[in-house]
Amino acid sequence: MIRIELDEASLGRTRIAMSPLWDAFCSLHLAKPGREPSWPYRKWVGRARHVLASDDRTEPLRALLNGPLGFPDFILPRPLGTGSVEAELDVLRATTRETVRLQIAEHFPDGLPELYRPYLDDPRRACGELADAYAAYWYAVLEPHWPVMRRLVEDEVLIRARTFATEGVDALFAGLEARARWNPPVLELTKHIEADYRAGERSLLLVPLVFAEGCRLYSTDDPGVMAVSFQARGAGALRDEPEERTDDRLGALLGRGRATVLRELAAPLTTAGLADRLGLAPSTVSEHLSVLAEADVVSRHRVGRSVYYQLTDTGRALLALLSGENVLKAVS
Repeated sequence: MIRIELDEASLGRTRIAMSPLWDAFCSLHLAKPGREPSWPYRKWVGRARHVLASDDRTEPLRALLNGPLGFPDFILPRPLGTGSVEAELDVLRATTRETVRLQIAEHFPDGLPELYRPYLDDPRRACGELADAYAAYWYAVLEPHWPVMRRLVEDEVLIRARTFATEGVDALFAGLEARARWNPPVLELTKHIEADYRAGERSLLLVPLVFAEGCRLYSTDDPGVMAVSFQARGAGALRDEPEERTDDRLGALLGRGRATVLRELAAPLTTAGLADRLGLAPSTVSEHLSVLAEADVVSRHRVGRSVYYQLTDTGRALLALLSGENVLKAVS
């Protein structure tokens, strides 16, 4: 269990940001031999394993997967909040010798694992080769999915930021996921190690990931920021095809397409976000949403230039009665 004690100052500076590189790292763990990923990732994982096994440029990543569970933060730089994986890789390539020396000394006081010796001997070359390995893996395995992934994490950032602004930190943490628990003033993260941290003057950065099923990430080496990953909703957008439902009373009443759209709105989503998750054309989703809005089972609200749809009380009651889904509590 990881326990992070957060004071009012650090909570007040909480931010939420995306990171394609953190998603790539977690996806590596999901693709490890012997892992049985859940159904949204099963088609994807075959491609990932093929690239890792056949592309020699990914060897530094394979070495990391076979190394110790804990690793210095320079191996996976703190998220920049950008959708550009190259910008994050540039940070890795620019890692200084002093940063490598200090973080390795901190993480491995009892002896240096052999796989980290190249980083200590020639950090510029080793970090460059690691960045090249990430890039080779990213463009072969994840880049084709990034437009969908980006919309999922952007939706998550907006939803979480709105929850934080309107309902406060308790509501923000309460809805993260099963592997994180908020026991004020401590954020508890389920891990196979025991560690306690105090944020002190550092701010908290929350990082939604599509591939968080692969591993839990947290970063504590930065003197100004502590970063923690969590599972973004909507990983089902990576699935092969929608799962068939049996005994679908909601589908019988509304039609299968509208029922499917309604079920996805447990959290607010845009038309594009729904289309990504369901594998439908945006025009089809828009038509379903218009009918559902006219029936007052979904409502619209604008955030910046995006229009989000969410369940009304009527919509939540309909799902609860006909699908047996516990959605009676509103999602902000």
